[in-house]
Amino acid sequence: MSATDARLLILGSLPGRPSLAAGEYYANPRNVFWRIMQELLQMPVDLPYAQRTDFLLGKRIALWDVLQSSRRAGSLDAAIEQDSARVNDFNAFLRSHTQLRLVALNGKAAGKLFRSKVLPGLRVVCPETVVLPSTSPAYAAMPYPEKRHYWLQVLDALAD
Repeated sequence: MSATDARLLILGSLPGRPSLAAGEYYANPRNVFWRIMQELLQMPVDLPYAQRTDFLLGKRIALWDVLQSSRRAGSLDAAIEQDSARVNDFNAFLRSHTQLRLVALNGKAAGKLFRSKVLPGLRVVCPETVVLPSTSPAYAAMPYPEKRHYWLQVLDALAD
């Protein structure tokens, strides 16, 4: 299965320093993204990164970010310098990923960036979008079980 078969696209805002250093999405060990995927999708624990992303593709889930690049001091979304933000090419992505049924935005910042910087420039139909609670350790206001609950609803809705 390839990314073009994905039915769910999960978008972060922009990788933080640990993710950029590792070259992996959600590399911060305190980010609960991979824990949620392991629990909800029965993904084996401690898979190497490449096998985790392959596992998601096997479930027809693709990962990406709203922004291709931006200046930012540190890893917090609040520090993204809006005038330097460059979005990924969603027109090309959506044209080549025709199976997509849902775009899940990982956190309010990703949702705001998508609405303000991506949607106005889209020239193709965008699937339904949903903003989910951020899996980032910076979003500690919501306890893990509640975050997991919201993510479960989305993953259940796309189950075959």
